[in-house]
Amino acid sequence: MADKKKILLAEDEKMIADMYSTKFTLEGYEVVTARDGAEALAMAKSEKPDIILLDIIMPKLDGFVVLKSIREDAILKSTPVILLTNLGQEDDIKKGKQLGADDYFVKANHSPQEIVEKVKTVLAKHG
Repeated sequence: MADKKKILLAEDEKMIADMYSTKFTLEGYEVVTARDGAEALAMAKSEKPDIILLDIIMPKLDGFVVLKSIREDAILKSTPVILLTNLGQEDDIKKGKQLGADDYFVKANHSPQEIVEKVKTVLAKHG
């Protein structure tokens, strides 16, 4: 199936990365994972994903830095980005939105299925 949507999952916790990766693969998506912010940015450029799920607290570069870099990149700037994190503070949410995140989820508050549904919605909007 050539029209599989590609998701870049930037998550440094292996267990969480594996859980989401499995969930999205079962839903028919192609998933590429990055373990830190620097790798996430490099993979965003090389893989050109349809959507990026981005953790905020990661080694090397945090998610805010990665998001800012993506929004400043001519090729990547229109790629939808959903922040998927454990930072639930209002300030963090505001900062994420200001930097151009399409949405913001606190991992503990949402099931993987809810995240899948959100990804489908965002991808549908972006055609």
